[in-house]
Amino acid sequence: MTTPTISSASPKSILVTGGAGFLGINLIRYLLDRGHSLRSWDIAPFAYPEADRIDVLHGDIRDLALHDRAFGGIDIVIHCAAALPLASAEEIHSTNVDGTQMLLASALRKGIRRFVHISSTAVYGIPDHHPLVEADPMQGVGPYGESKVAAEKLCRQFRADGLVLPVLRPKSFVGPERLGAFELLYDFASTGHNFPVLGSGQNRYQLLDVDDLNAAICLSAFGEARTVNDTFNIGAAEFGTMRESFQAVLDRAGFGKRIIGFPATPAIWTLRGLEAVHLSPLYKWIYETASKDSFVSIDRARDRLGFVPRHSNIDALLRNFDWYLANRDRIAKGAGVTHRVPWKRGALSVLRAVL
Repeated sequence: MTTPTISSASPKSILVTGGAGFLGINLIRYLLDRGHSLRSWDIAPFAYPEADRIDVLHGDIRDLALHDRAFGGIDIVIHCAAALPLASAEEIHSTNVDGTQMLLASALRKGIRRFVHISSTAVYGIPDHHPLVEADPMQGVGPYGESKVAAEKLCRQFRADGLVLPVLRPKSFVGPERLGAFELLYDFASTGHNFPVLGSGQNRYQLLDVDDLNAAICLSAFGEARTVNDTFNIGAAEFGTMRESFQAVLDRAGFGKRIIGFPATPAIWTLRGLEAVHLSPLYKWIYETASKDSFVSIDRARDRLGFVPRHSNIDALLRNFDWYLANRDRIAKGAGVTHRVPWKRGALSVLRAVL
């Protein structure tokens, strides 16, 4: 049986898992602006002005008692919810693998026509070549990368069972509401400090603006079934070195500060030791790849989806930094494990004092 085409011309009822997160709220705003009906499902409270414009379901995606309520009347599922790398290994697997399997099974059982899964380029691990293409081996690093590989395998199984199931692998994405690891850069920049990077910083490092990711999600959610039913890398088309991208933020801050490179090998060994005692400000996949080239080919998304990114690396970082400057007084103090809160400083607190 041919799966019906979902057209973006008419409003749809869309379930966004992880709707209270960084990607979730940006996606909800993007879809609301285009006339769609939204339901957010998140374990975190939906503390945004848009709460009275959408249907808010507060709860855990792993709670099967909520699935009838969550999927009722839904045309499209966009699965953004995930436990991020600073969570425990058990929580990461339970949420990203077991939770995804529960959602896929419920969507299939309830006749949902389309399910968009947000994966990650973390599935590629620490690669030995660039650009990376969708057919490259998946070899995730650490519990998070491994969970994303396992979740993609589940998606392939359910795609074979009849779900139209686009899988998007975005590069690290930034934009309004994004904190996490990027808040470290913004904090150093806004307080007049130099910023440390692993290695020389001359490695080419691709990022992604969340607005471009939202566009890619919509292209896969509303496009022809036979065209979108695949896996797609999503990233900026225009990007340079890590030093160039991060220096643009320091320049915007206006203190005349610079990017300071640290020899990669001893720094990585130091971070491994700090991670073992819970003092590393970064998790393994970030510090193991930060000094290396990291970029993907977006040719498949460009050719099949019509994906055309509007923002460069620098555009994305500066747009996020401007939001940070305008909102830093209300940003929650302390540290957490999501993209919408600052991450723990760890040993960077000491380094910041001398930079």
